[in-house]
Amino acid sequence: MDHWGEIRKLIEARHAERLTERLETLGEDDRKEVAARLPELLKELRGRFDRWDDGLVDYAVVLRVAGAATLGGAAAVASWLYRREYAPRWAGADNDVDLVLRVLAGRPAAWRADLAGRLVLRLRRADDRGMALALALLRETGVTPPPHDVLVAGWVSTPPAAGLRDDPLLDQLLPRLFEAEGVGRALQWENDPRRGWLRALPGLADSGRVKRETLTGGCLSRFLRGGTGIDLRFFVRLHEALDPSPAEVAAHARDYLRLLPAAPGPVAELATRRLRAGAPLTGDDLAEAWEALLFRAERKLVRAGLAWLRASVRREPRLADVVAAPLARAFAADSRELQEQAVELALAHVGGMGEEGRAAVREAVELLPPDLGRRVAPVFDGGVVAEAPPAYVPPPLPPAAERARPLEPPPGTPGELRRLLWDDGVRGWQRWERALAGLVTLAARDRDGLAAALEPPHRQWTYWQYREESWRTAGHWLTAAVLSLLGDAPEQRAWLRMMPVHRLAAPHRLLLHRGAEVLRAVEEGGLPPLLLATPTHDTGHVAAAELVRRLEVLEAAGAKPLAADLQQALLRLPRIPDPGAAARAARLTSPAGRIVAAWTCPEPGTTLEWRCGDEGPEHDWRDRGHRHTIALVPSCGGVRTGLPLVDLMLGDAERHADPEHLAWWPSMLPAHGEVAAAHLAPYVLRRHWNEEPVGPEQALAVARAEGPAGAASALLLARVLGDPRMPESLEVLLETAARGELPERELGRQLALLVSAGEVRMVDVVAVLDAAARGGAYEQVWRIAAAALPVLLPRPGERPHNGLARFVALAASAAEWSGARGELPEVRAAAARKGTSDLLRETRRLHDHLTATTSGKER
Repeated sequence: MDHWGEIRKLIEARHAERLTERLETLGEDDRKEVAARLPELLKELRGRFDRWDDGLVDYAVVLRVAGAATLGGAAAVASWLYRREYAPRWAGADNDVDLVLRVLAGRPAAWRADLAGRLVLRLRRADDRGMALALALLRETGVTPPPHDVLVAGWVSTPPAAGLRDDPLLDQLLPRLFEAEGVGRALQWENDPRRGWLRALPGLADSGRVKRETLTGGCLSRFLRGGTGIDLRFFVRLHEALDPSPAEVAAHARDYLRLLPAAPGPVAELATRRLRAGAPLTGDDLAEAWEALLFRAERKLVRAGLAWLRASVRREPRLADVVAAPLARAFAADSRELQEQAVELALAHVGGMGEEGRAAVREAVELLPPDLGRRVAPVFDGGVVAEAPPAYVPPPLPPAAERARPLEPPPGTPGELRRLLWDDGVRGWQRWERALAGLVTLAARDRDGLAAALEPPHRQWTYWQYREESWRTAGHWLTAAVLSLLGDAPEQRAWLRMMPVHRLAAPHRLLLHRGAEVLRAVEEGGLPPLLLATPTHDTGHVAAAELVRRLEVLEAAGAKPLAADLQQALLRLPRIPDPGAAARAARLTSPAGRIVAAWTCPEPGTTLEWRCGDEGPEHDWRDRGHRHTIALVPSCGGVRTGLPLVDLMLGDAERHADPEHLAWWPSMLPAHGEVAAAHLAPYVLRRHWNEEPVGPEQALAVARAEGPAGAASALLLARVLGDPRMPESLEVLLETAARGELPERELGRQLALLVSAGEVRMVDVVAVLDAAARGGAYEQVWRIAAAALPVLLPRPGERPHNGLARFVALAASAAEWSGARGELPEVRAAAARKGTSDLLRETRRLHDHLTATTSGKER
């Protein structure tokens, strides 16, 4: 009888049930024959489908059942059952476990136990495809499961159909429940004590099926092992469902105490409640507990520690001697409310403290705000009214970095230019400027020799750009100029067709014009001896004396400068005139020389308006909350020079540019940092996930540019300060502050508008301003905060921004450090409101300081 032929037909027909019945009737020799033929059939079936198809998945059940029934060794069966091609990556749990168990039923018990162990060790996730079969085999064989955390997580994720009480795996896996990683995450959504594991486990303890100590002690051991809040969430709920008695808590009092300093918040809260409920603790234990809680960052826990301390000392006054160290910890709390409570407790119990405790409090006084410190210091200094403790004042600002450094000169030989073009790569504005200048100068000196030296190593890489609709990057134009110099450009006069026709941001347009005019001059043989606009400094400036020297070279050669090159050179002249260079320029006779001699630095005005779509200025979008439609509309103008590209650069901003070149723009306007910032302003708020944000590089370049900073510069710096992914922005702020050029009031307003618009988070703003204040910029931070508060403080009936209390606390500290005085109407109005929130406490603290009669600086 052809057993294999019959089995093959059932596999190809995918009749799983009939196949299972037939396999159960096979003899030993027939099983071996089928096992030998299965790999060949698998290969044949695989060949019927494209490698990307999942057609073989349709045969997975019959193939798995056939292999499980006929393959000899447990290792071979384990490998066969879970071949990768049987299930795509998104496949769910196996749906053939019952069939596989049927064909395995006739195997020896030891063999099936071996298979169960092998399947367990193959598991990688709690929802692994093989989990159901592994658990079923473990239950059938009764073998001790191998120690594998994934198995325990899978066990709790798939409760047994017969119920947990009668599960053969309960006694073996329950102790591992509190040890295996992944169990907490698998059970994190269990939150109803009337169902699931939160009902089953306490029920088993109540009935005596498992010991309560196994569960309560297991929860404690899991807490002590550590983990995230998600990992421990289920065990916290289980512990509370078990509701340990005071006697059970007393037996583990030391373990509960060990949880207080560093366990996740919910675990520490649990331990605090249980210890307060009546666990017998010595004075040293209480001091340890209070000190641990008052050192926590979570205000809820610090508040709970203070309440526990207050109640305990009221009940047992002798404990006053042990509260000093914990209260000293609380002096460093980041909440004014908690600091005030700690001060009240310290003053109330000073009589019961020994000298060691008094000393501990006295040393911690400097952690308090000055007004609270003045209340504590005299009492803890032997009853003598002492001078107020010196308030903390940050160190002074470090000196500002050098504004500009000389830029590396252009390549002086064809070999240097070749290395810059083909080896190093032209990335960034400095290399592009150097490469463009080197190409023009060396081509004017020896065009044929330069062409011979610049042969690209992989010429085909450069041709694809001629198939594009237009050239939107400066690198395209430079590559085209090189190919034209080599006489190998696929297209002549490409500069006519490849210039983008739609509107572009002015700096982008100027860059493309400079590249296009060099390409045209190469094609037409009209290259000048040199370029005028090549920067001499890394800010983008061209020294006036060097520009005049270049003009003298052109005039002596009878050559005309390129138009866009001349206009870019004018925009790069420093704002401070050079009398010697001006005198030399006055002797020039060429039209370009006369333009430079008559040049004075224009002063365009700039404005920046926040709009909600087309609906109006900033107060409209704040009232309506249209965060996702906010647009920034910068403009600058009022100056006309008669030079078209210069006037374009000093005109209104456009939001059409290649993001690659945003970092280049400040170097194109080094004498007009505010204008450069206005051009960058439309790119500050990202509107698409793949947009490159304006970053600290541009903010630093704008800060090192010349000219008065205004709203656009402030907005640019505010945006990067509010982004935690840009820690370098702090250095930008400190450098600008050290130079005395930080637009504090405008910066504060723009920061407030960004927070109100949901573009930056208050917590990030507070973090960076606190670091700046402690880095020496505390006076500047105060002025920033003073300008931001009128926008940020909530109007009556409004909900305050998350984290505003910390911002006001920082403002109060900066005001104290800088000695600021002078009432702010918005702060006065907010401080007069009723309530005891942290925000109101900090607002009143700030108002009290600003309106105090003690002498100080006026702000």
